[in-house]
Amino acid sequence: MLSIHLNHLLKETPLKININDDQPKIYAIKGPSGIGKTTILNMIAGLRQADRAFIQLNEHIISDTEHAVDVKIQQRNIGYLFQDYQLFPHMDVFHNITFMAEPTEHISKLMQQLNIDHLKNQYPVRLSGGEAQRVALARTLSTRPDLILLDEPFSSLDDSTKDESIQLVRHIFEKWKIPIIFVTHSNYEAASLAHEVINIG
Repeated sequence: MLSIHLNHLLKETPLKININDDQPKIYAIKGPSGIGKTTILNMIAGLRQADRAFIQLNEHIISDTEHAVDVKIQQRNIGYLFQDYQLFPHMDVFHNITFMAEPTEHISKLMQQLNIDHLKNQYPVRLSGGEAQRVALARTLSTRPDLILLDEPFSSLDDSTKDESIQLVRHIFEKWKIPIIFVTHSNYEAASLAHEVINIG
């Protein structure tokens, strides 16, 4: 179950999100650059406080401004893939992925499924855009999140890699059956991947 109700005024621009679904979906938050799409993800993740918010993930209420509920970021069990991936340059791929989770069979399977097992000793500077994205996705999934947030996940990829990455995110959704929210300004990305498009601005 996912229930997200946000109301926020950002530089005189009203941001409003209403999601209430019993079954997981892929949602696209679409709008022009600078409108506040990333701000919405940050409020869901707990990095920023909304003016008014109610967020319930499965059986857990993680944000409710009316009743002063604000669960800490680390306890929300949300995976967040930032736009620039934020891989640590001084760590190899394996240590980037296991930064937030102990090495387990789950991590090994993730690396195999995302086709990055052969990259585990490489450093981020040696990775292509698509490889860096898969490594960042593996790190996002390493903690077995209940919700995945993706900030402009395809913006830095060429067309062929973008299509491969869209297929990869769809595969993750079908395998994990957890909700995914991604932001984009692309009609193509929203139409190709999302079950529901939320237009902002």
